[in-house]
Amino acid sequence: MRPHLAAILSAPLVAASLALAPASAQEGGSGKNFWSGDWSVTVGASGAFRPEFEGSRSHLFSLVPLVSVGRQGNDRRFSSRNDNGSFALFGGYGFEAGLTGKFLFKRDADDANDLKGLDPVKWGVEAGGFAEVYPTDWLRVRGELRHGFRAHSGFVADVAADAFYDVTPHIRISGGPRASFASKDYFETYYGVNAREAAASGLSEYQPDGGGLKSLGVGGAVTWKVTDAFTSSVFAEYASLKGAAADSSLVRERGSRNQFTIGLSSSYRFDFTLD
Repeated sequence: MRPHLAAILSAPLVAASLALAPASAQEGGSGKNFWSGDWSVTVGASGAFRPEFEGSRSHLFSLVPLVSVGRQGNDRRFSSRNDNGSFALFGGYGFEAGLTGKFLFKRDADDANDLKGLDPVKWGVEAGGFAEVYPTDWLRVRGELRHGFRAHSGFVADVAADAFYDVTPHIRISGGPRASFASKDYFETYYGVNAREAAASGLSEYQPDGGGLKSLGVGGAVTWKVTDAFTSSVFAEYASLKGAAADSSLVRERGSRNQFTIGLSSSYRFDFTLD
């Protein structure tokens, strides 16, 4: 499997992804430059009802533009909207591993009234590694381990298994379980409530005891390839907060352990060639 680069940025207003494969004289058209060859640009939008913040009981609707750029013929066997940006360093025989990263947006009282009195969380990034394997032709298991920078200084690990089946040549259904783990530093940043914050917010003081399981859930999607270039999908995700996240006073007193997301996305691919 050829190495590829995919960077995904998602927010209420912006989302983008970039996919690159190594260029060679054979792959790159004239072979004069690394960008030579056949490329595709995919544009679209995704709209979803999602929690106002992780742990919130209230939902909001967000419309997310989608943009991706990649080499033609570099499609992956399966990809999920939960995959973070990744750069594959090793691959072959149903296995792939490499680097991954995630952009974290700030969280403050402007996002939700339930956050008033709590210290804002700065924007930041999580960087680390990923590995995915295909035990069968219809199942992918993927894991990511990331370390936070600026927003938090903890570790986060995500594991997901997705079974996928082509009902027709144009319609695919997919879904499976998800699990997320986090360290104490992560929980302190997003779920801790110190004495000063408790006095300002009215929440009970809460100090996470340590790291561990953050959530368990399930997700799925139905994808319809309307034409060779136009694709649309309906997706849904459910996560139940566990451990230090579920025990937080922010969740117990103002939020919910149950986190739901449901949405629809559509995209259109434009093909072009660079010399």
